[in-house]
Amino acid sequence: MSAIYSFIDFLLPFAWLEPVFMKNALLAVIIAAPLFGMLGCIVVSNQMAFFSDAIGHSALTGIALGILFGIKEPTVAMIGFSIVLGTSIILVKTKGKSSADTVIGVFSSTAVALGLVLLSATGNFAKYQRYLVGDVLSIQPSEIFQLFFALLVLFVIFVLFYNRMLLTNLHATFAKSRGVHTVFVEVLFALVTAAIVTLSIRWTGLLVINSLLVLPAASSRMVSRNSRRYVFYSICISFVSCIVGLVISWYAGSATGATIVLVNAFLFLCCMFISVLKKN
Repeated sequence: MSAIYSFIDFLLPFAWLEPVFMKNALLAVIIAAPLFGMLGCIVVSNQMAFFSDAIGHSALTGIALGILFGIKEPTVAMIGFSIVLGTSIILVKTKGKSSADTVIGVFSSTAVALGLVLLSATGNFAKYQRYLVGDVLSIQPSEIFQLFFALLVLFVIFVLFYNRMLLTNLHATFAKSRGVHTVFVEVLFALVTAAIVTLSIRWTGLLVINSLLVLPAASSRMVSRNSRRYVFYSICISFVSCIVGLVISWYAGSATGATIVLVNAFLFLCCMFISVLKKN
């Protein structure tokens, strides 16, 4: 990492980048920006914003179950539980007669309640409260490499399955007639979303993770005319908001994840204003 740090010092000789933890944070948001931008497009296009929110808010349940079963690494427990929860939601939604928001609400509320009961009963709730707000400034090089690996995996899945995911959302019956295995596509979406959301929660915070996914894609959707621009603008908006939010949080002493969300919200309003001007 020393070579990367030296390159950052040469390319960006700013005071706020002098500490090593800020260099780590910068690398993290540079990797996370396209991660959120691409995944957010899938979430918004599939009208599953509530789904990613449910996965995020159920992270503490994964930690609680990990403690119960003796899993020492919280991230492993969170990802494992999120994958099981996400897959269960999709399968019940697909096979059952209830609406998507009803199924997600039932699973989400049950999982959150279970997590709170288990953590409070074992006296570990205060220990894991940091996951509520996250802390990007504490991210380690190993976690940065985890984010980078997640970005590579998402990019491959995005290239191979984005059109199928989009077609499945638009018209599942038509997608089946075109040879798309809709259940597999929806389960794949659930697995990817669950894994990435849970992996990012440690530094973004579970209270704002859904906003980091939804806002860039929602902003992009208002100003883009086709699918390619939709994805490209979403990544750009996510990148700008992550960098600007990181800088503002350094000087303001505020929570980084929440600050990034506020920048995202400002860009959303800008895109909405541009959209209104175009219509008029």
